[in-house]
Amino acid sequence: MPMLKFLFSFLGISGLVYGSLCGYLWWVQRRLMYLPTPQLTLPSPGLGVDYEEVWIPVQADPGGQLHGWWLPAEAQPGLTFLYLHGNAGNVSTNLDRVLLLRSLGVSVLTIDYRGYGQSSGPFPEESRLYADALAAAQYLATEKGVAPHHLVIYGHSLGGAIGIELASQMPHLAGLVVEGSFTSMADMADLSVYKPWFPVRQLLTQQFNSLARVGSLQVPVLYIHGLADLSVPAWMSQKLYAATPGPKHLWLVPNADHNDLTDWAGAEFEQRLRQFLDHHVLVNP
Repeated sequence: MPMLKFLFSFLGISGLVYGSLCGYLWWVQRRLMYLPTPQLTLPSPGLGVDYEEVWIPVQADPGGQLHGWWLPAEAQPGLTFLYLHGNAGNVSTNLDRVLLLRSLGVSVLTIDYRGYGQSSGPFPEESRLYADALAAAQYLATEKGVAPHHLVIYGHSLGGAIGIELASQMPHLAGLVVEGSFTSMADMADLSVYKPWFPVRQLLTQQFNSLARVGSLQVPVLYIHGLADLSVPAWMSQKLYAATPGPKHLWLVPNADHNDLTDWAGAEFEQRLRQFLDHHVLVNP
């Protein structure tokens, strides 16, 4: 009997500890997913191109605002890109891709979500990120006169999931480029170190279920992924591509990891983007 009582006590304490760990993981998951950096790190002597610092109001959050950079094209542009960065850093740490897009002769708007960089708070959350991307698109329409059919969304990693959601709500966009993104946060959780020990899917509050959304896309989509990506496996872009109705393209870059794809792609990066734009986006300017 004492042994049985000890066993029940042990199981009860173990269950309490395990439940507490699950609760803690549920509570801190956003801190594990979103890694914003408040300080901007600008190259010297600056961006190297003309740009305007912009502040974008978020209608869903009175007083909330997004900080971003508007990089107008040198000549009258036919297209504008809205660049949505990943889960870490801020606009300044994602500047390399922004400048590459700008070199295509297009205008580019890049923003920090609320909780990132100099944008207002609070800390990021899935629905807020979607609202932030929509606010940026609305700003381009109202303040810069960019029609939806002249707007291309470019999202990297988490930004790709945000871009897919935005594009699913804007069927008249010119196009969508998704780099190194995932099928869903649940699929990513299955690959995490927590999976063997915790019911990660049941604990998730941040879903980002892109696989469930891509079937409704009505815009041309270019998926890009590095075959050596250790953060988000390339098969996820392959699944997104397969579930997308089209027109669509998939470009898998050999040797490229999650954040160095443009280094491995070299001049082909610009070539592939121009090809996508020429074949699908600029046919009805």
